[in-house]
Amino acid sequence: MFTGLVQGMGRVESTEKGGARGGETRLKIRALFDLPKIVLGESIAVNGACLTVETFGENWFTVYASAETLAHTSLGGLKTGAAVNLERALALGDRLGGHLVSGHVDCLATVSDIKPAGESRVYTLAFPAEYGPLVVPKGSITLDGISLTVNDCGPEFLSVNIIPATQRETTISGWTPGTKVNMETDLIGKYVRNMIGPWLAAGGHGSKGGPASTLSMDFLREHGF
Repeated sequence: MFTGLVQGMGRVESTEKGGARGGETRLKIRALFDLPKIVLGESIAVNGACLTVETFGENWFTVYASAETLAHTSLGGLKTGAAVNLERALALGDRLGGHLVSGHVDCLATVSDIKPAGESRVYTLAFPAEYGPLVVPKGSITLDGISLTVNDCGPEFLSVNIIPATQRETTISGWTPGTKVNMETDLIGKYVRNMIGPWLAAGGHGSKGGPASTLSMDFLREHGF
C-alpha cells in the first residue's frame, strides 16, 4: 500500500527484455535521492506500479515487470536514462499525506492539454470511458504514482492542477501532449461501485437504455451503507 506522495525520482540504468516476444522486462533503477536499507522482496512503486525488489545495492535496485504489468502500464516503454517516480510501501503508523494507493494501475491516460495557471499548470488527460464513473470532481486520482486532486472531469477526461513543488520533484515537468501515464482510480470508490453494482442494475433499463437505479437513502441504510 502506498500514499501517492512521491519520495523522489529515479533513473532507469538498464532494461532487459525477456519472455515470448519480449513480453517481460527487468529494470535496474538508481534512486536520485537517499534510499537507505533496501530490503529484498520489498514493494516499491515505480511510476505508480507496485513492483518487487529482486536485487539491490547502494541506492539502486532491480525489479521484474510481467506481461500482465506491461499490458496495463507504461513501464514497457521506459528506456535507459528515463526518469521515474519512486515511493516505498507505506508502513503502519506512517502519516497518510496523500490517499490510499494500491499500486495496481487501472489504465493508461493520455495528456491532451497543458495550460499555465499562475505558477501552477493545469493538465488535462483523456482516459477510457469505462473508468469515468470512478473519477469525481475533487476526488483523488493517482497519475504515474502521484496523488492528485481532480479539478474537473467528464466521462473520458480529467484535469489536475500541478503546483510548482510537484513540477520540480516529479516527472510531471517532462509531460507533453501525447504522453502516456499510469492511472489508478480511487481504491475505496472501486469497492463501493462493485458492492452496489447488482442493485444499480436492478429494475430494468432507464430511458436512455442504461440500467435504472433502485437505490434510495432507505435502501442504503437498510443494507448497512
